[in-house]
Amino acid sequence: MRFEPPPRDPPGLDFAFAMRLQFSPRVKMGRMPNGFVRGYTGVVGGEVVGPMLNGEVVPHSGGDWPAYWDNGTVEFTAQYMLRAEDGTPILLKNRGFRHAPAEVCARMERLDPVEPEEYYMRLAPFFEAPVGPHDWMNQHVFVGSAQRRTDHSIFHFWIVR
Repeated sequence: MRFEPPPRDPPGLDFAFAMRLQFSPRVKMGRMPNGFVRGYTGVVGGEVVGPMLNGEVVPHSGGDWPAYWDNGTVEFTAQYMLRAEDGTPILLKNRGFRHAPAEVCARMERLDPVEPEEYYMRLAPFFEAPVGPHDWMNQHVFVGSAQRRTDHSIFHFWIVR
């Protein structure tokens, strides 16, 4: 099979918004039959600030159900609501991965401070917004990065153009 050369105009990224997210204490349910440890942490609230969206994270509107793999990778599967400053509800479904060297994973597990450059944490968010001023979120691909802090997380989202 022959492939054409890659296009000269690869997709670009435009910063959309940042989100500060407060979580409830983590719960680890234990090892599941397929090998990972399932966890849960509820969304307590947060704020959304940026050039494309401002608002809040709706308190207690969902959470994250991480899978902790034996190799130190954490697979995130989260779902919760945002509320734009005009009152529009927006559903956020977020999937991603975090991994780091074993020593950094151990510090993160103890909730010790770690620097963002010490680990990889990337996200593939998907948004559902009602028809109206935020409908553009239904029509675009987004990517994100995250920084885990001791008592909250910071997310940055970019729209792919």
